[in-house]
Amino acid sequence: MTTIDLNADLGESFGPWSMGDDAAMLGIVSSANVACGGHAGDSATMFDTLTLAATNGVCVGAHPGFEDRQGFGRRRLPLTMTEVEQLIAAQVGTIKGIAGLTNATIRYIKPHGALGNWAAENAEVAQAIAQSVKRSHADCAVLAISGTELETAALNCGLETYSEIFADRGYADDGNLVPRSQPGAMIEDADTACARLLEFFDSGNMPTVSGGHVSLKAHSICIHGDNPHAVAMGNTIKAKLIDAGFTLKPFISN
Repeated sequence: MTTIDLNADLGESFGPWSMGDDAAMLGIVSSANVACGGHAGDSATMFDTLTLAATNGVCVGAHPGFEDRQGFGRRRLPLTMTEVEQLIAAQVGTIKGIAGLTNATIRYIKPHGALGNWAAENAEVAQAIAQSVKRSHADCAVLAISGTELETAALNCGLETYSEIFADRGYADDGNLVPRSQPGAMIEDADTACARLLEFFDSGNMPTVSGGHVSLKAHSICIHGDNPHAVAMGNTIKAKLIDAGFTLKPFISN
C-alpha cells in the first residue's frame, strides 16, 4: 500500500480578517504549512492554528514568505542573499516561539509564494535558504517543490529534504509552476485535479499546460488553503486517493 501526505498553506488570517477555512482543512490534511507573520498571519493566528493542528494530529511546518502583506507574499522583493537568510531565520524562529506555547512542534520549513518560486528557479536563493536552515534551524526538514533548485540545495546541505507536488497549480515543461498571471496556472475543478494526480502516480510524469509531461517525485501533495474551492477539492482528493489504495499520513513523523 502506498502512503502519501496532503498539505495545505494555513494560518493566513490576520486580526479580524479571515483567510480560508483552517478548521475544515485541518480535518482533511495530514500536514499544515503555517504562515509565520511575513506574508500573512499574526501571533494569535499562529497560536490558534498550531493548537488546532495538534488537536487534529496534523504535522506542522513553518511557511515563511516575503514580508509583504498587501501582496500576500506573491510579489518578488529584491532582497539580498543575506536578507533572505535573515528572513528565514527570523520568521521560523517566531513561529517556533509560538509553538512553545502549544502542543505542536515545527518539523519542517516550506517557503511561501514568490519566495518559494524564486528559490525554485534560482540556485543562489535556494542556497541562501538552505544555508539559513542549516545554520539556524537544522532540526527542521525542508519541503521543496519537486525537481527545483531548492530541492537540490537542501539535499546538498545535508538537510532532511522532502518533495511536493501541487494539486491545484499548473506546471510548465521545466517543472516550475505556471505564474498565476498566465492561463492554466490554477486548477479549480476537483475531478480534473484528481485525474491529473492519479496519472502522475501511475507514471511519475506530471502533465504540463503545453500538453507535455515532466518527471517529478512526491512525498506530499499541496492544496492551497486560500483557494475558495480548497475544502471541496481537499475532500474529493482525499477520498479518491484512498479509493485508489493510498494511505494518507504525514511525510515526516510527528
